[in-house]
Amino acid sequence: MKFNISRRSFLKRSMMLGTGIVATTSRLSAYDPEWRISQPFDTIISNGLIYNGDGSPPFRGDAGIKNGRISALGSLGDYADKVVDVKGMAICPGFVDIHTHTDTNLLQCPAGDSRIFQGITTDVGGNCGGSPFPDGPYDSVSSFLDALRKQKNGINYCTFTGQGSIRSAVIGDWNAQATEAQIQTMKDLLDKQLEQGSIGLSCGLEYAPGAYASDQELVELLKIVARHNGLFAIHMRNEDDRVKEAVSEAISMAFKAGVRLQISHLKAQNFNNWHKGPELLRLIDNAKRNGLDIAFDRYPYTAFSTGLISFIPLDGRQGSVEDVLERLQNRTTSTEFGVYALSRIARLGGMRNVIISACTLSHNRDTFMGKTLEECVAISGKSVWDFIRDLLIEERLAPDIIAFAMTEDNVRLFLSHPLGMPASDGSVYSPQGPLSENIPHPRSYGTFPRFLGKYCREGKLMDFSQAVKKMTSLPASRIGLKDRGLLIPGYCADIVVFDPAKVIDKATFTDPHRYPEGISHVWVNGEHTIRNGEHTGALAGKIL
Repeated sequence: MKFNISRRSFLKRSMMLGTGIVATTSRLSAYDPEWRISQPFDTIISNGLIYNGDGSPPFRGDAGIKNGRISALGSLGDYADKVVDVKGMAICPGFVDIHTHTDTNLLQCPAGDSRIFQGITTDVGGNCGGSPFPDGPYDSVSSFLDALRKQKNGINYCTFTGQGSIRSAVIGDWNAQATEAQIQTMKDLLDKQLEQGSIGLSCGLEYAPGAYASDQELVELLKIVARHNGLFAIHMRNEDDRVKEAVSEAISMAFKAGVRLQISHLKAQNFNNWHKGPELLRLIDNAKRNGLDIAFDRYPYTAFSTGLISFIPLDGRQGSVEDVLERLQNRTTSTEFGVYALSRIARLGGMRNVIISACTLSHNRDTFMGKTLEECVAISGKSVWDFIRDLLIEERLAPDIIAFAMTEDNVRLFLSHPLGMPASDGSVYSPQGPLSENIPHPRSYGTFPRFLGKYCREGKLMDFSQAVKKMTSLPASRIGLKDRGLLIPGYCADIVVFDPAKVIDKATFTDPHRYPEGISHVWVNGEHTIRNGEHTGALAGKIL
């Protein structure tokens, strides 16, 4: 008696669901003597509503796990080491977060607290042009991934190589044109990272030093990515007044290099740019029609998060921390920076739309963290720019901010587009320990439950079948995962069980270290990691 079916057969049967035909991979009877000969499953997740991740309608059934992989779907009885009755809740593939900044935080919190409790089983790091290699704590992706492998982790992890990190390693953090020799060195260095397991190249073209690269320099690097069939993820040069030009630039570079393109956290920032949302999608759709392999991601919030240093002009950020601090303390350059900062704040809609979210010094955390810029200025008794400048100097450029600059209409527009998918742009945090000390954007804890609960169940943006696809098989296909993102026999058993009626985020901008509701169970590579909403202590994640 066979308990598995082929992927092709499973997909064929799943497609039949739309016609009302009941699909099961095998109808096993608990009384079948052949079944009793050898126990076919380690775990059976029983009595669930199965969303297989390809967008097809769900069906009632069970999921069987054997040796860390999905063994069968259907009516499986109860003969297994463990049977978990989920009482009609949804069973789906583990969520894949294609845009994160998890990276070294995973070394501080191997369980991946803020990720695993919201159903994320795979994080993709190294985004926005920054990776902890080859210019940083680690000299290569291999050494970084080895450090992660030496400890056990609760989630799967893979990473891009940051273009800014590559440039910093070869040229430094200066606004200098790359020579042909330097470009070749960067290409060789990137090629090495891709051979060692990096999934592609990310850019952060609003940040130093990545922003100092010309299109020509970037295209040369992207040709290396294309040769490896990697992915190009881009935080564009501009996400507000020149956002249309930035989308066009990204598309043009991808076409020239012949590389697959992922536009990171697509947005049209600031009130005067909100109307540009539909035009951005037209540019993306046209590129798709013209043959570009393109998609994008977007977090389900109207606020972004970045460093307070973004209130300094891009050229003013070049060089070392000491170089930037010297400019801040120079009367002439500081005055110029202040004019730029005030213009940024005005375009954001004023100081009330900016929150200080992270500081390193305890007295600044106690006094300013979690408060609006307007409140901080009032407490300090200083002018707006004097407060920002002094905080940057005292904190050595470290503070982070959250700024409200987007509209719900565009959030819904982008998330509902066939090429769009939710992603957090967040990281690993925990309600305990050093990763609990700041006030991060709530997206690190709430992105996927929020998408399901606020936008799909309450907001009727799409049905759960399409929502699950956007969180599982769509991002998995973008990064080239061959055996994750779908519930198919033979695929890795990364599985989430959620309550469609209750799933929702609980993290807020003032109290972000809160786990969501409605995520009852999570399996990572077949290991039961979240059981009835509690962590089991399992650390079964893999480096992908």
